[in-house]
Amino acid sequence: MTALPEHLNLVDGRACPAAEGHTIEVVDPSDGQPFATLPRSGAADVDAAVRAARAAFDGAWGRLTATERGRVLARLSALITQQAESLAQLECRDTGKPIQQARVDIAACARYFEYYAGAADKLHGETIPYAAGSTVMALRVPFGVTGHIIPWNYPAQIFGRSVGGALAAGNACVVKPAEDACLTPLAVASLALDAGLPPGALNIVCGLGVEAGAALAAHPGLNHISFTGSAATGTAVAQAAAVNHVPVTLELGGKSPQLLFADADLDEALPVVVNAIVQNAGQTCTAGSRVLVERAIHDAVLERLAQRFAALRVGPGTRGLDCGPLINRRQLDRVTGLVDAAQADGARAVARAAVVDDAPAGGFYFAPLLLDGVAPSHPLAQREIFGPVLAAFAFDGEDEAVALANGTPYGLTAAVWTRDGSRALRLAHRLVAGQVFVNNYGAGGGIELPFGGMKHSGYGREKAFEGLRGFTTVKTVAIRHG
Repeated sequence: MTALPEHLNLVDGRACPAAEGHTIEVVDPSDGQPFATLPRSGAADVDAAVRAARAAFDGAWGRLTATERGRVLARLSALITQQAESLAQLECRDTGKPIQQARVDIAACARYFEYYAGAADKLHGETIPYAAGSTVMALRVPFGVTGHIIPWNYPAQIFGRSVGGALAAGNACVVKPAEDACLTPLAVASLALDAGLPPGALNIVCGLGVEAGAALAAHPGLNHISFTGSAATGTAVAQAAAVNHVPVTLELGGKSPQLLFADADLDEALPVVVNAIVQNAGQTCTAGSRVLVERAIHDAVLERLAQRFAALRVGPGTRGLDCGPLINRRQLDRVTGLVDAAQADGARAVARAAVVDDAPAGGFYFAPLLLDGVAPSHPLAQREIFGPVLAAFAFDGEDEAVALANGTPYGLTAAVWTRDGSRALRLAHRLVAGQVFVNNYGAGGGIELPFGGMKHSGYGREKAFEGLRGFTTVKTVAIRHG
């Protein structure tokens, strides 16, 4: 049997296997077949990476000015753009997402580094009026060594948004990508060395969440942790970090609603509603998994949505269809189980997409599904599914719409579709969500828009200048000079 290509960790500027020599197979979700291996790292590998990051922060990386850091990140952005197609093909195979989505993700990764390159030397502190004969400064300074645990759904994008802000602020980073999707973070980190990033300023340690991820969250050498993933794992990360009094930014799940009022422009709204649940096979924390429709237009909206769902096609990511496979067998079984339970409890399948006939039999395909009649208290209406399943609900009036929208443990994103400007503003204030869109829906929003959740969707903000500030702490310097 031919040996699978081997990918290695990147620690202190060097490619290296796991200390104990164990590996993990990389599986293509489109056909279920392994095509490479990764290191199955443990506590020793994480410790080596944290030590390398500390040395870089105390050394070459920490001595660079903000302007010089920005220039390194700008060169990295340019290199990502130059290698965009090969990186997109890698992202497509690793995650199964359609190639056109992978290309968007790589472009976004490059844009993150471009944005934070320009922002690096514009992160200012302030002076504070205090006592006569004194000058007081509040300085924005990096934490030091930051840990980044990133998920498998958008590995390139989330790598860029998390690491870009941390490096721009002057931190040195240790990244633990999800074991299901490590390849583009490894590739981009290698490009960072070519861009002039000093060894140790950015380290990638692959491995299982319960091993390498847990070791990173609990490492006493970290000064900050950024985690994106499920609410349950976020709780575990926060608890582990709390032992060492390490601050955490948590970007967790969502159960995002889109509210369609009778006066909405349905020609504009419905394509967006479908895309918001089909994008990345619904494996998006900001997936618009609930559509709340004013009762007067409920039946007409479902009829039009059903036509769109029936026209969708699912298949291998390289085919560039509407939807690719789910990430792995475990996720496929989870989504299928939640849907089966809802239908057993009375939910009605309104429409379903089709998997192309020649899709590989071993792929993890789940055809997008539109459901009606799901009880608002049902697990399908309350839990993050992370699959292409859209549940529809009818409402009468603003109060019921708001109650339904806010009636889950999550609060990440929401959308309001209406021509009534006063209503739009009222609901933007009443909806409990970190981002509210009116007559549009940008899953996660643009790079320039602060992003993060409320309630069980987490705390802290990423993206934009808020994300850059989030990777700093404030140091007060009080000078008595008479």
